[in-house]
Amino acid sequence: MTVKVHIIYCGGCGYRPKFTKLKTLLEDEFPGELEITGEGTPSTTGWFEVEVNNKLVHSKKNGDGFVDSDSKFKAVVTAIEQAMGK
Repeated sequence: MTVKVHIIYCGGCGYRPKFTKLKTLLEDEFPGELEITGEGTPSTTGWFEVEVNNKLVHSKKNGDGFVDSDSKFKAVVTAIEQAMGK
């Protein structure tokens, strides 16, 4: 079962490299199992939101910051594993 991961980030804030890094890390963790999409918001600033199968699992705007630590990455990985039924 392919799990959909959608990352919404501030397109005008220089966050695209953060999106690319997270995308690469997730593809390495789950090779061939994820459909990862990204959306840069041109007018909304400060966003770095991660959705797994349309469920918000990480939100910079809600205080989670970036996915910039092992614990934050593990939380996203755990959400993906749950979506996979692991």
